[in-house]
Amino acid sequence: MDKKTEEFYARLKEELTNSTLWPAEYLFKFIVPSDNQKVLQIEDSFDRMGAVIETTQSKTGKYTSVSINVKMESAQSVIDKYLELSEIEGIISL
Repeated sequence: MDKKTEEFYARLKEELTNSTLWPAEYLFKFIVPSDNQKVLQIEDSFDRMGAVIETTQSKTGKYTSVSINVKMESAQSVIDKYLELSEIEGIISL
């Protein structure tokens, strides 16, 4: 992970820690190229966590947005999930 990415996650963790009482509901939003395999990878990552997952395809069908509302235990668990999903090629975290 490069320095800029490390700084981003450190800042996000600090903001989440200071602004939220954990455990708490957290809304993840991602955009991925419309590839069922990539969408399934995201969905599988939240399997058995009680997540509510919504997907919406772009007008052109080229991209799919994935919104996941799930109870997370801590700011670090949110960061860990972002890092885990960053391995998916073409994913954009919002």
